[in-house]
Amino acid sequence: MQSQSHFERYMRDALRIALSHYVTNGLSAALGLLLISGSVHLLLGAFAAAAASVGVVVCIPPDQPAPKRGKFWQLLPAFVIGLPLFYAVQVLHAAPILLGLLLVPASFLAFLAGAWGKRGLPISISVMFAMVFSLAVPDHANSATNLATCLYFTLGAVSYLVWATLANAALNARYRVQMLADTLLALARLMRTQAQQFTPATVTDEVSKTPLIGTLLQQQAALADQLQTARDILLESPHTTRRQQLANMLMLVLEMRDHLLVCELDLDTLKSHPGHEPVLHTLRDILKALADEIEALADALLLGRAPLLFESRRSQLTSLAWGNANTDAAADTAPSPAILALGISSRIGYMNDDSLRLIRLARGDLEPDVSLVRTNWQLFVSPTVWSWQPLQSMWHWNAPPLRHAIRAALAIGTAYAISLALPWGTHDYWILLTIVVVLRGSLAQTLERRNSRAIGTLIGCVLAGLLLYAHTPPWLVLLVVTLAQAFAHAFAVKKYLVTAVAATVLGLLQVQMLNAGPSPVFDVAERLLDTLIGVTLAWAFSYVLPSWERSQIAALVARTLAAQARHARVALGLWQLQAVDNAPEIQWRLARREAYDSLSALVQATQRSLSEPRAMRPPLAPLGRLLAYSYQLLAQLTTVKTMLLQRRGRLTHEQIDQPLKLTAQTIDASLGGRDMPSLAATHAVVPVEWSGLSDPFDGDLSPWLLRRLQLADSIALQLRANADQVVRSS
Repeated sequence: MQSQSHFERYMRDALRIALSHYVTNGLSAALGLLLISGSVHLLLGAFAAAAASVGVVVCIPPDQPAPKRGKFWQLLPAFVIGLPLFYAVQVLHAAPILLGLLLVPASFLAFLAGAWGKRGLPISISVMFAMVFSLAVPDHANSATNLATCLYFTLGAVSYLVWATLANAALNARYRVQMLADTLLALARLMRTQAQQFTPATVTDEVSKTPLIGTLLQQQAALADQLQTARDILLESPHTTRRQQLANMLMLVLEMRDHLLVCELDLDTLKSHPGHEPVLHTLRDILKALADEIEALADALLLGRAPLLFESRRSQLTSLAWGNANTDAAADTAPSPAILALGISSRIGYMNDDSLRLIRLARGDLEPDVSLVRTNWQLFVSPTVWSWQPLQSMWHWNAPPLRHAIRAALAIGTAYAISLALPWGTHDYWILLTIVVVLRGSLAQTLERRNSRAIGTLIGCVLAGLLLYAHTPPWLVLLVVTLAQAFAHAFAVKKYLVTAVAATVLGLLQVQMLNAGPSPVFDVAERLLDTLIGVTLAWAFSYVLPSWERSQIAALVARTLAAQARHARVALGLWQLQAVDNAPEIQWRLARREAYDSLSALVQATQRSLSEPRAMRPPLAPLGRLLAYSYQLLAQLTTVKTMLLQRRGRLTHEQIDQPLKLTAQTIDASLGGRDMPSLAATHAVVPVEWSGLSDPFDGDLSPWLLRRLQLADSIALQLRANADQVVRSS
């Protein structure tokens, strides 16, 4: 593909954002807000519409693209928990001390929802929104008015629950396409970064190697996270041909991810030999070209167009000059650089073939593999039911959700006490709202939101002030609120600065509608001071009962080692060679997913720790090596698994059965911390005739499999050594 100008790339990226699933979801939420608040306004008046819109806003945070099954139950806790707290704040408006005694324990209980991870955090935000926006409602003189306000709140919330459930079902087909496109774009980014690894080794490469490895690890973790989100939607009820096509494409992305990971094997060895620079340059260019085709496919899916087929790069790969594979070997004890280069080329060739299959599936030229889709259906989809188990397992002092709940409750209580002492105390809710959206479970996330919140509030205050001082008509205010809600919800995770600006406009205009006064009820300077107080308190309390990433590293390392050991047992299991069904494939995919997920969690924790005080950081050097060795072990075992499962007819069982069994035992012992003799001597007993092997995928594959077993055994030992170093230092 031809190089594009900076402006063209900017417009392409902007179009991808506009067509993304999170923008679609944000627009859906905003449309629901507009329809519900507008209808209530026409039927019951302005104040009823404002109170109903609060009910809508409270239910919006957990409304994310999700499987149709269980969508309503995913949203319901926000309303069920938020309604009584909204009413209680209304009743205690005139009793500040009692209200403070309610806010602190209620905030603690709300933030306990963090025990459910990604599903629980939006519930925490919703519950806190219910209390904070209830503070913004004018004080009522009698209980009848309080009850009416809560009825309007209930009307808005229940209406939105129905709307969100129906909208999610209506947009399900679009979400499937968008999720797949986002996954393809993440894969293409990883392919481009991996292609940089093919640059021949130079003196300056050592300087840039660490940042490149760090980028690779982050992108691997991001792709693993994106793949699970996509699985949840794409693998739900793939009954139609179109759904099966998309699900099959997702399965191919998984295979390409594995091929891409395996491409790194033997690369350093090859780069250390002179004369292979032209080959490496060509492989790099082909990989980048394939990344371009994957991006073009993603764009075509987003635009609803049929993707264009590209010319296969197979002929270009086969025409590369490899050198002499037979004479280049070192005393027949290791594969020659030519054979290694040919092996890497073969893996890129598989990616070329998979890319063409992806495009043919998208065009409808290729029938989906229904058996593959059915094998993965439901096995790889996250559960949608709520369980009490996360809450039951968090009652120990070092549990991050418990410490964060205590931290947040103390911050809210302190902020409320300060707000009562301020001369503009009628706007106490703004400081609380700032803490709710800024304070997070880790210092890194809190710092990121602190800065964005301060800047976003400044911009949002100016925009909202201009609208209110211009005496904007009510219908236009409602439209702006709708657009602000769309942006605030859409970019909450992707770009919080945009959310901060939109949320400020939304909050100020929402409060203005609740008070229904003839003039603006806020001052820009006061709002900015409130925001500065809020972000300062959130920042300060992030150091109270901190859950430093260092304290969690040992558990994450243990999870990673356990996942790697299980993956090794499954990938090297002899029983798969005699299996007559797809049980080995299912077991391997499940083990592989847990291995990638555990590494993703460890990478993210390591990345977050970079924002923490230097004295509190985990040992980064051994952590980086541990992550690198973990991905290398995955790559080695993925290659072995592919040989066993797909090319069993080219293996000499007399040579490989015993090494397979012993390697599985040794890796399990190494990762489990148990002593067992290395298998290097065992493997060396088997003669490996590299000089007579011209193609790594032609003829007997046993020498290649034995090489992978030797390397995997060695990597497992290094992985364990670095894991021990990390745990000792944590």
